[in-house]
Amino acid sequence: MSILVYTESENGKFKKAALEVVSYAKAVADQMGTSVTAVAVNADNAETLGNYGASKVLLVKDESLKAFNAKKYAAIVENAAKNEGSKVVVVSASADSKYLAPLLAVGLDAGYVSNVVAAPSNVSPFTVKHSAFTNKAFANTEITTDVKIVGLSNNSFGLVESGGSASVEDFSPSIPESGVTVESVDKATDKVSIADAEIVVSGGRGLKGPENWGMIEELAEVLGAATACSKPVSDLGWRPHGEHVGQTGKPVASNLYIAIGISGAIQHLAGINSSKVKVVINTDPEAPFFKAADYGVVGDAFEVVPKLIEKLKAFKAANA
Repeated sequence: MSILVYTESENGKFKKAALEVVSYAKAVADQMGTSVTAVAVNADNAETLGNYGASKVLLVKDESLKAFNAKKYAAIVENAAKNEGSKVVVVSASADSKYLAPLLAVGLDAGYVSNVVAAPSNVSPFTVKHSAFTNKAFANTEITTDVKIVGLSNNSFGLVESGGSASVEDFSPSIPESGVTVESVDKATDKVSIADAEIVVSGGRGLKGPENWGMIEELAEVLGAATACSKPVSDLGWRPHGEHVGQTGKPVASNLYIAIGISGAIQHLAGINSSKVKVVINTDPEAPFFKAADYGVVGDAFEVVPKLIEKLKAFKAANA
């Protein structure tokens, strides 16, 4: 009766979220006195999950599963959960997992709680803390079903290396036809993705135009961060919609979120509230973002950001 974890990968490599859910599952397993079994699809180096607490990995190798398909992937995880007799299944908060989890809940007749931010406060009854109301509040919810599904919020638990090892077993469950053909698009980029980023540097209309985005990218490069933007910026075509964060864009749960020239509309704040530390740079001291930020700089981004980049480069050089 191990804890089961669905681990996401891309091009054979595990995503950071996959390692985080395994770390979380290990903590739950320790509370319940059991072990962790991971399910991986077309992943290389599956045994590396042992370092984060998995003792067994069920590995599915199938080229037809190269692109994520919620129905097929849910069937794989459901089969694994039934085979392992798992009463707790852990998934991440990625878009794929949010498609998968409801299907899995139906298949396993399980209760599902999303946006979980901590290990269970109690495993009998099984009680988890999760964010609510677009991350403005927290709730403790008891899952009373026999099988429980936990959706872990990204960057809420962190990576915990245990130094263990995992056995890898081939897994070939019956996979249904979905009736939907999914095609993946490879994006040629070497930038940090917003979903996996620990630091995000985001710009708004205060940047005045796409020609000024160079300093945003330079600051992100110095920090090893992902770049993002507000909705008006993507609507104006200054930046691709893939960088739009907020309630109507991508949610961000980074350790550090730097907002430059963003006033802080409620929809934007709703999408970044899960970030641990929020910094705002804006010329308007009345900008709503200052009420939500942990640190704020009232100043012109065209003066503040270049100086910040200069100081960061000097700090890195001195500490190389």
